[in-house]
Amino acid sequence: MRYRALGERGPTVSVVGVGGNNFGARLDEDGTKAVVHAALDAGITLFDTADMYGGFGESGTGRGDGERLLGAALKGRRDEAVLATKFGMEMGRDADLYGPRGARAYLRYAVEASLRRLGTDRIDLYQYHEPDGVTPLEETVAALRELVDEGKIRYIGCSNLPAEDLTDAFVSTQARYHLLDRAVERDLIPACLRHGVGLLPYYPLANGLLSGKYRRGEQPPPGSRLSWRQGWLTDAALDKAEALTAYGAERGLTLLQVAVGALAALPAVGSVICGAMTPEQVTANAAAAGWIPDPADLAALDGIVTPGERVV
Repeated sequence: MRYRALGERGPTVSVVGVGGNNFGARLDEDGTKAVVHAALDAGITLFDTADMYGGFGESGTGRGDGERLLGAALKGRRDEAVLATKFGMEMGRDADLYGPRGARAYLRYAVEASLRRLGTDRIDLYQYHEPDGVTPLEETVAALRELVDEGKIRYIGCSNLPAEDLTDAFVSTQARYHLLDRAVERDLIPACLRHGVGLLPYYPLANGLLSGKYRRGEQPPPGSRLSWRQGWLTDAALDKAEALTAYGAERGLTLLQVAVGALAALPAVGSVICGAMTPEQVTANAAAAGWIPDPADLAALDGIVTPGERVV
């Protein structure tokens, strides 16, 4: 496993991280523990979750389970991890009592709840999940800096923030980014480079389309993400995926290695956040970062999916 600084001011993280949106939703406690321990054993240090991961529904039942299961899985190994979580999305009626989700009162509530669920005394990277549309960003950042001063969080990050709102108050930002959707290269990545902010791509495998498990003319595997997500298995997307598969074969690589290794080599990327359902998947994701493309490899890649292009 390789490691690098997250942006200019952030922590050192593994080039591949683990996304926790399956924990508590598609994986139970034992399944979560197996994935987390396999990741740690493979050298992965970055674990990304959110307070609302784990369950859905009008009442918010199950929300928070993702943090609870991740915290339990890290018990006894907490110091091996860079623990990242997010706040600011719907958390049910109780959370509504604390006002807008970017406001100071809400942050004070949210961070204490996350610390309790995670079973830790500090959050390494605390990320504003999405703007609430009401609270001035300056107010949110000021409240986050208070939490840094108090030692409850170490670094401040954001997610789904427009490029024009990105500032050097954040060490990182998250955005949807994979080889079939390079739209962030138009505005967000230049903003990251200006402000020294590291980018954490989510959906790096395009919901599994770049994992190699989907074939033209075949039904998606039962239970896979694209078995119930509509609009991803288009002819255009499959054309690009097949071209990337051929690109990899010319270099002795799997499509997974191309998807992860190439993304990790692109400007501003700190760590590629990959979800996993099994220890074998997380081990494969970790190993995929071993391929480091050279300039000629990247130029050939640009010939398949143009920088800034969005296919799906």
